[in-house]
Amino acid sequence: MSAGIYVLPAGATDPQKPHREDELYYIIRGRAHMQIGSEHQEVQAGSLIFVEALREHHFYDIAEELEALVFFAPAEQE
Repeated sequence: MSAGIYVLPAGATDPQKPHREDELYYIIRGRAHMQIGSEHQEVQAGSLIFVEALREHHFYDIAEELEALVFFAPAEQE
């Protein structure tokens, strides 16, 4: 497992591509929406989001700077 902090400023475009690892996001602060495949959801401080490996996903409509703690399992490969 590996972990990191992911920050996107308000109004930003999320450049993420699918990862080979499962991901778990914990939103520390901010407000946005997230698309995972064809599903959409609003996220805010306290939201917990699971994204399975190789699944298309990204944050959008970032209304307030978004800060997320993200875990990758197994550990993210560079």
